[in-house]
Amino acid sequence: MNRKLTLYSRKDCCLCDDMKSVIADVASKIPIEVEVIDVDRADELREKFGNEVPVLFIDGRKSFKYRVTAKELEKLLNKNDRPWISRLRFGARGG
Repeated sequence: MNRKLTLYSRKDCCLCDDMKSVIADVASKIPIEVEVIDVDRADELREKFGNEVPVLFIDGRKSFKYRVTAKELEKLLNKNDRPWISRLRFGARGG
């Protein structure tokens, strides 16, 4: 199962462009699904993320803001950071 990355970004943002480049580099090595969302397309997105783009979520969890290196992103993507998988595999109950 591919990890899903959601990048909140905006046009004419050099930090956003840098993060997109890092994501593209990592995507050439690790299978990931990437969605890029322009925060200026809706008032609620602009209000929530407008002052802190780029923001990168991995599998729905906020993971990086402003900058990320390929090494940092690869490390996090390769980490088994999904405890619900362990619960499913071993039948343990969360709670």
